[in-house]
Amino acid sequence: MKQKVLLGLSGGVDSAVAAYILKEQGYDVSCAFMRNWDSYANNDILGNPTIQDDVCPQEQDYADAKAVADALELPLYRVDFVKEYWDHVFTYFIDEYKKGRTPNPDILCNKYIKFDAFFKYAQSMGFDTVATGHYAQVEHGDEYSRLLRGADNNKDQTYFLCQMPKEALRHTLFPIGNLEKHEVREIAEKLALESVATKKDSTGICFIGERNFREFLKNYLPSQDGDIVDIETMEVLGKHIGVMYYTIGQRKGLGIGGTRGPWFVVGKDVKKNILFVTNGNESDWLYTDSCIVSGVNWFPSEKPEGELACTAKFRYRQKDNDVTIRFIDESTVFVTYPQGVSSVTCGQEAVFYLNEECLGGGVIEDVFKDKESMQSKIENRENK
Repeated sequence: MKQKVLLGLSGGVDSAVAAYILKEQGYDVSCAFMRNWDSYANNDILGNPTIQDDVCPQEQDYADAKAVADALELPLYRVDFVKEYWDHVFTYFIDEYKKGRTPNPDILCNKYIKFDAFFKYAQSMGFDTVATGHYAQVEHGDEYSRLLRGADNNKDQTYFLCQMPKEALRHTLFPIGNLEKHEVREIAEKLALESVATKKDSTGICFIGERNFREFLKNYLPSQDGDIVDIETMEVLGKHIGVMYYTIGQRKGLGIGGTRGPWFVVGKDVKKNILFVTNGNESDWLYTDSCIVSGVNWFPSEKPEGELACTAKFRYRQKDNDVTIRFIDESTVFVTYPQGVSSVTCGQEAVFYLNEECLGGGVIEDVFKDKESMQSKIENRENK
């Protein structure tokens, strides 16, 4: 009896080719298009249906997915996760931005939608396994399933999968993980999947898409001007439009150029609405040598006893950094990297690797340099 697989068909080329590969491998394949965002319904939740927000172009994506499913002669379901996305992804995203942190909603979407809500939906429909078009690989063993980097180093998406539930990983396939992007497009072209073969890769996240990020956030987080302050001298250099719109290490879009630049962001005081910058030595302010990571999702069946030498990415597409990690409780690790790493930022994700295997990841809660947190350094400057 063929194994039944439900594949998330997004309307892009990656999931389209994944569907074809699964069918060729002999699986009993069905497809599902996930609808995760509804601007009008979400604005009603806020009690402000007059918010001006363009609708996510998901209807075109659905039409493209339908064309692929028809071409491959596969059934296509349409499933609605708008409420789940709002409750578990977007609300958290907004709350973190209010705190001046910069979360990664794509990681949250994989954790709560694609590999939780969608996985449970698949089980309720009688499917054994789910599949997606992620550039990642999985090796199913007796004790646990290993999440491995995709063959295309430039497209590897294990960073975004670090928080997917372990149980879901045990029942997941990544059919294109052993391919490079150009190979995926070549397959789509040979199959004459015209709706997706040359379709541009999606950028950003669904509820923002190609729109201006700041303008979108202003619908949900009213901007509040405040001072931009030189952390070295405490001199006010100009005005910002809201500290939540800036990230640690940011160098562009500050509006304070001139002969004294370039300037870069080194800290944020959310309560006082101050954005701290410097044009000094980057290593003095942006480089840290340790951090605390919480909410760690750990794929291996056992956690290491004592210290483990591995590598970590503190943001997507960053090169691997040599680190040593030590669990200080069930889901919190202390991470050290004595060589120093720039712009390790609270609220973002630290993802751990051992060679090609993704071990898991969690949220960066605090960063340190020479046992002094960046916030303490800022407070010391303010009190002078």
